[in-house]
Amino acid sequence: MAVGNGSAVTAFVLKGFSDDPRLRLASAACFLPIYLFALLGNASVIAAVSRDSRLHTPMYFFLKNLSFLDMCYTSVTLPKAIADGLSGSERISLAECVVQLFLFFTLASSECFLLTAMAYDRCVAIQRPLHYEVLMSRRRCVLLVITAWLAGSLFSAFHTNNTFSLPFCGPNVIEHFFCDIPPIMRLSCTDYHTNEVLGYIFSTCIILSAFALTVLSYVFIISTIARMPSTGGRQKAFSTCSSHLATVFLFYVTSSFAYLKPTSRFSPTLGRLVSVFYSVLTPSLNPVVYCLRNQDMQAALRRLFVPSK
Repeated sequence: MAVGNGSAVTAFVLKGFSDDPRLRLASAACFLPIYLFALLGNASVIAAVSRDSRLHTPMYFFLKNLSFLDMCYTSVTLPKAIADGLSGSERISLAECVVQLFLFFTLASSECFLLTAMAYDRCVAIQRPLHYEVLMSRRRCVLLVITAWLAGSLFSAFHTNNTFSLPFCGPNVIEHFFCDIPPIMRLSCTDYHTNEVLGYIFSTCIILSAFALTVLSYVFIISTIARMPSTGGRQKAFSTCSSHLATVFLFYVTSSFAYLKPTSRFSPTLGRLVSVFYSVLTPSLNPVVYCLRNQDMQAALRRLFVPSK
């Protein structure tokens, strides 16, 4: 992962949400309970799925991995943002910034690919219920998860190298609460247009491909549900997909708004606001979304926290 040799900047300053110490403290006070809620919610899902043998199915295997990914996702950015707000420190070294950006994009893109795998799982479950256990074997599920992580790592490696191969020798204030591509590229002391175009093309191809596969899965799902003879059967089939569909919508709408546009059009204020949705609120709300209408998950959580005597 190459970092520009001509770089004179050895550290950056994370501006956060404001220069005002009181507002930075207030943002830290808001982030702390959200972060704790995200950790507790996702850890509860992992524990419930792991302990309840009735949830040892492909769908919940993917959900457990999604929850683990979301725990890591929020942990890459929020602890640093909270600590900075409480201590007043804004400094982040160049090496720490490179690592944070790499980990953040690895987790974000892995979630993108994992959501695609989950859509495929639901498609197989509804279209081929009699062959579901064979088609979605344990080995295939593990392979899909590993593929999502590897693809996410490669995607992130490209973007990290593409960003930090630029020279940084001037302003070092990042207009964000974590190291993100658009505000970092804008600090380069050379023309970053080529890197911007390469990143935009690569992101568009990968994200739209994953999204297209997810949409295609749902086209097959909806067409199969529409042909079901009973209303109850249609409702039950759709209920198994509604939580995943809500997560896909939240993830793609917010992340696409942030990254599928030129860096030169990046707005610091809007960028921070949008990033709160896809990097903080979405991974925090995923456990709620998946448990809201899922009676099996609700029952597993009750057994986890209120064990029978």
